[in-house]
Amino acid sequence: MASTSRITRTTAIVAVGALSAFGLAACATADKGDAGAADGPITIEYMHRLPDGEGMTPVAEIVERWNAENPNIQVKATKFDGKASDMALKLETDVKAGNAPCLAQLGYAEVPQVFVKGLLEDVSAEASKYESDFSAGAFSGMRVGDAVVGLPQDVGPLVYFYNETAFAELGLDVPTTLADLTADSATAAAAGKYVAAFTPDEAHNWLSGQAAAAGDTWFTAEGDKWAVDTQGAGAETVATFWQGLLDTKTTIATERWGEGFTAALNDGSLIGHIGAAWEAGFLLDSLDGTPAEGQWRVAQLPDFGAGALTGPDGGSGVAVMKGCKNPVEAMAFNAWFNTQVEDLATQGLVVAAKGDVKTPEKMLRQFGGQDVLAELGTATQNLNPDFVYAPGFSTLTKMNETAAAAAAGTATVADIFATAQTTAVAALKDLGLPVAE
Repeated sequence: MASTSRITRTTAIVAVGALSAFGLAACATADKGDAGAADGPITIEYMHRLPDGEGMTPVAEIVERWNAENPNIQVKATKFDGKASDMALKLETDVKAGNAPCLAQLGYAEVPQVFVKGLLEDVSAEASKYESDFSAGAFSGMRVGDAVVGLPQDVGPLVYFYNETAFAELGLDVPTTLADLTADSATAAAAGKYVAAFTPDEAHNWLSGQAAAAGDTWFTAEGDKWAVDTQGAGAETVATFWQGLLDTKTTIATERWGEGFTAALNDGSLIGHIGAAWEAGFLLDSLDGTPAEGQWRVAQLPDFGAGALTGPDGGSGVAVMKGCKNPVEAMAFNAWFNTQVEDLATQGLVVAAKGDVKTPEKMLRQFGGQDVLAELGTATQNLNPDFVYAPGFSTLTKMNETAAAAAAGTATVADIFATAQTTAVAALKDLGLPVAE
């Protein structure tokens, strides 16, 4: 496996790109401040997108506990009601205007590009104090080369969901390898059922996560340039697997967020699913009150050829924004907040911090009493720590278009990873960053 030392030079590349391409050098000299110099308590602003829904421990309530215990470091939390992309645009505007919050929630895929734009602080020294509180894979999501820009909050490791009752009726064991999953797919399809769904609208994060589970690292550095390889051995394994299922019609091809997926789940034809861990919070809602309630379970992702390894599909961290005057104190709160595992779990998060979390009643009911969060915690520890994102990763949604063509038979699954390669290289060049070719 690769290590972070392989991408150490990338930090310099990113820093140069940030200053030359975006003209934000002035932001880098913001006064850091310190607790001793402040008159009265320090105030840290934190902007988040957590749902704060019914039955959840509100962010404001969690923050109130910190404020009561830390009178000299007071935190003001603000909920952003909007899309992640809109929040990123607001943060860019706020940094340029000099009134950005100290802390802000960002998706891992957003982190490198926001850093390139000169909008984040490198808080590596502070982050290292808290690194052991989080899984290595989650912590790497807040790393850009040598820089660490904050701390992880939640993760989306890929896992395998399956209908235990339906599997038993077909004489199937839980697949532990791709060979198992291929064989199970054939057996299930002969009975009019599917143990996996090919979901084109999720290809961007879903297939890249599978490539990570197969051991790939898409972004490294060659000298002083970004190196991109989305068509490695892992991607070939993933492409061969899904192409085989599509060619033999032993998988259902349907959009994950379309009506077809839910319909197949409800009528019992879909009895297995490779999905992100965070889907456990709502995947089975449509089965409540039906005979299928309590039949499903969650297991580790089958071995894609790299052992007990899985890949990321979503997740976010809390970053320190450029110009934060009290980064040390901000990181102290950051570490405390993101280790409040019980409270964060109520927000529907698969928490990045280590620690036991009680599986909520809803999950226990839907998954037949299984300790779901313990299983998801194992997956979190198995995240590929060397699969990091690069600036422009968000543009790889073009993979979804090619995946739709693959589902229709007018392209191949391998073409999806070729799309990722050309799109990633173009995105880096568009950002003014050198690319090894």
